[in-house]
Amino acid sequence: MPIAKSWSVALLGIDGRVIEIEADLGGGLSRITLVGLPDAGLREAKDRVRSAVRNSGQPWPDGKVTLGLSPANLPKVGSAYDLGIAAAVLAATGAVPATRLLGTVLLGELALDGRVRAVRGVLPGLLAARTAGYERAVVPAESLVEAALVDGIEVGGVTHLRDLVGWLKGETGLVAPAPPAPATPPQVPDLADVVGQPEARWALEVAAAGGHHLLLTGPPGVGKTMLAKRLPGLLPPLSPDESLEVTAVHSVDGSLSKSSPLVTVPPFVAPHHSISVPALIGGGSGLASPGAISRAHRGVLFLDEVCEFGSQRLESLRTVLEEGEVRIARVKGAITYPARFQLVLASNPCPCAPPKDADCVCSPMARRRYLGRLSGPLLDRVDLRVRLRPLSAISAHDTGTAESSETVRARVLEARARAAHRWHDHGWRANSEVPGPALRREFALPAESTVLLDRAMDRGALSGRGADRCLRIAWTLADLDGEPRPGAEQVGAALDFRERVAA
Repeated sequence: MPIAKSWSVALLGIDGRVIEIEADLGGGLSRITLVGLPDAGLREAKDRVRSAVRNSGQPWPDGKVTLGLSPANLPKVGSAYDLGIAAAVLAATGAVPATRLLGTVLLGELALDGRVRAVRGVLPGLLAARTAGYERAVVPAESLVEAALVDGIEVGGVTHLRDLVGWLKGETGLVAPAPPAPATPPQVPDLADVVGQPEARWALEVAAAGGHHLLLTGPPGVGKTMLAKRLPGLLPPLSPDESLEVTAVHSVDGSLSKSSPLVTVPPFVAPHHSISVPALIGGGSGLASPGAISRAHRGVLFLDEVCEFGSQRLESLRTVLEEGEVRIARVKGAITYPARFQLVLASNPCPCAPPKDADCVCSPMARRRYLGRLSGPLLDRVDLRVRLRPLSAISAHDTGTAESSETVRARVLEARARAAHRWHDHGWRANSEVPGPALRREFALPAESTVLLDRAMDRGALSGRGADRCLRIAWTLADLDGEPRPGAEQVGAALDFRERVAA
């Protein structure tokens, strides 16, 4: 019986695995059988592919057609296998030669009339194909801009199934990717727009310099959201490897720009407090899709009105903040998505939240209950805590003298460069990534510098995790001051950031 093969890619998170597609033509009644753990969308491929083949002027075989996707125990999700299934069937019937299918992966969804539609995950799929040693890929022409981001693999595009048939027969060529257009990074608001709040501006600079998490507390209208939105403008641009990693997540999520897909600026994600846990962490039917925390990878996750999010959503962040990735287990398999982001929380001091504290009508119990929605374990993972005060008439006159994002960013980049040079041999890029044991052993500070930390831990005001985070902040403050190592002054300032209460 005629058997032909083609290859495509299955995605598990942002990790891809090459899939072998086999088409076997047998006798008997005319029917199509698809095996290999397909999901509901893939099971419909047999009808899509059959109509696309016929409407492209190619014969569909009579009798039984068995389509196998291997490895058979790996769940297959989505419609990206359509192009590979069509190519395998056509090769099995002898309508096209199978020579060019060797060493080629095919990605694309087929419309009933034979048009090739774009699919999600082209970038991570081609990265996996390149790693597996494949030399060529055929993708939808609409996805060529994204596919061209992968070096080391020949990429061609098709707009219709007839284009693929012509290329397999050697009669026509594939659409070549156009030269990459210059990236147009999104406009980030300038820090100079923020009126007053010098303490919060300093905390934002420290957070940017060390990659620390930040909590902003204050009445409405004092600039909490404005400050958070300006944090990406203080961060360094993404490295080439980080850009591909972030772009791969957005490719799987389907949120890439069609004109300039490469993400070069740290993303800023600000979900509404009504977001569900699966939408925040990742989830969905079948194999899980990335959530808001993964879209914020290498960027900023901003939770405005954080006390309104609910304990279930907030507590789900605790493990992610420590590990920098989220693991989602499902019956069909476990998925891991990267989620190393800077967390910025913003909250009112009480439920009524008047512009002036003197106008508050909340009882002390109500204020404690409101802020108590932020659990101790979650707050223990937040490095910097700042209370913003209402603006005064005097502070409104400093708009012309406030530092711009460019000025502050220059200091942040210098501090980041010092930290990167210090941790280079260990593989850490920012102070927030340094594990606690290394800070206490290999880079331990003298006892006279850490005496305040010892006192805070002795009276139970600071946990072991909190002490490690204080040390990371102290190293960041030393980098901003141009000091080779933190002293008692930097450690005391770091502890002051940690001990500030929200109310």
